[in-house]
Amino acid sequence: MTDNTTWSFYLDQKHEWRWRRTAANGEIVGASSEGYQNKADCESNANRHGYGGCSTLGYSDNWTFYVDANGKHRWKRQASNGVQVGASSQGYSAKSNCEENARLHCYHG
Repeated sequence: MTDNTTWSFYLDQKHEWRWRRTAANGEIVGASSEGYQNKADCESNANRHGYGGCSTLGYSDNWTFYVDANGKHRWKRQASNGVQVGASSQGYSAKSNCEENARLHCYHG
């Protein structure tokens, strides 16, 4: 998956900041897994997922790949303090597609 994506930041119904990453074909390929009171905190989480390019931010995060109840492959990401800081926004039929989406979000494995 090449990085031909756009990022948007918005306030949800609870008036919390969230981010969304959309591919050129309109498919959502990433989204924040929680809302943030401050836009800066939301942007910091987006940076962890590749907003502005992948960096060493979150390099020590723990990535877990699993199969959900519908038989789809998914990933989730936890910071070193155990707090979940990301998750796949959809399930994938093929594990390789799930891993490709994780790499888009700065998975280094």
